[in-house]
Amino acid sequence: MRSLDGAPPHLRLAPQGAGMHSAKAVEGGVSMREGEALDGLRRRQYFLDQNAKTGITKEAPQPDLPSRLRHSLNLPWKASWKLQLRSEGKSENTCRNYLNGSLRLVEAALPGESPLTEAQLEALTVLDLHSRIAPHTGRLEVWQLGLGELKPSTVQARISAVNHLLKWLGHSMPEHITRPHRGRRLPRVLNTRELESVRQAAAVYENPVANVIITILLDTGMRVSELCNLELHDLDFEDKSARVVGGKGNKDRLVLFTEETIKAIGLWQPILDARNKHADSAVILNTRGDRFKPRAVQKLLDKLATAASIPRGRLSPHVLRHCFATGLLERGADLVSIQRLLGHSHISTTRIYLEVGDQTLREVYKRAQALRTKLEEENFKEEIEGDGSVFISAMLE
Repeated sequence: MRSLDGAPPHLRLAPQGAGMHSAKAVEGGVSMREGEALDGLRRRQYFLDQNAKTGITKEAPQPDLPSRLRHSLNLPWKASWKLQLRSEGKSENTCRNYLNGSLRLVEAALPGESPLTEAQLEALTVLDLHSRIAPHTGRLEVWQLGLGELKPSTVQARISAVNHLLKWLGHSMPEHITRPHRGRRLPRVLNTRELESVRQAAAVYENPVANVIITILLDTGMRVSELCNLELHDLDFEDKSARVVGGKGNKDRLVLFTEETIKAIGLWQPILDARNKHADSAVILNTRGDRFKPRAVQKLLDKLATAASIPRGRLSPHVLRHCFATGLLERGADLVSIQRLLGHSHISTTRIYLEVGDQTLREVYKRAQALRTKLEEENFKEEIEGDGSVFISAMLE
């Protein structure tokens, strides 16, 4: 076993008492927190190679489990963490995304380790996981290497999931693991011609559910998951409103619709009754009488895009939601109202619609110029009619 004195300068640390995270590097060394200089393998190997003379243990001391987890030490980590997420009001989608996003960290194998089997992964307890993903082990750095080829938005989502898991276990995310810069992209929207093509294609599409899906999404700005969970008893046709129950963040809200939605649902109702084989109260059902899943809605929109002669990537439930929001903004709606209709928690999320793209800018410009031309023609017509009446009156006199 090598001594600390024989370690390379970049692995030399301050003696015990300085603290693992706050220790200053000794002559020519670096602090333990500088992950760029100490990758996961070297970090782990350093602790394994410590000499007893230094007074530092071979394994870095682990923080104790939070007192709130003491009763859960031997329980399965997945079920326990999911229970915590639900208690915080996280939606089922968020819970699933957090679990999927953190699995790569839990499964990450250090050099010399065998990968976990499915049975071993399921058998991990809260205490096992607390030790397995502790920051000092280097597993976080191994996991980080696998993020290199992913999109910034995906990396951000996975870091958010892992950060929550670490905090739940009483750990903290090392400072050197940072979120990538995520460029701000403008919402994608369809132009007027594309929207009209989609509406016409949906009206004559072989599956009549397409028309009611397109109409509701464009009329209400719902998320696709909210549409799939929409119940008939949530609709108030007199008030022209619908109650969205358990939306994102498990929050309820009110959305509004127009006569277009009432008409579309009226035409759809007999078909819905014929499909309803399980006494289901959902607004949209497939041909088997089952509820639509968000992925099934997207597949339907892919086919509808082909029928409307627009690229498949241009049509999605979220694009229709963006069309709803930008349409309201262009017609003079204020941001706070749009925020409430969309169900955004923060106004900053809604504010992005103020930054219109080139295509939207062209559409607004064309409409404004067309209105100007129409007003000028009307004014000219009134002037001509006025001059003509004066001329006739003069002749009669």
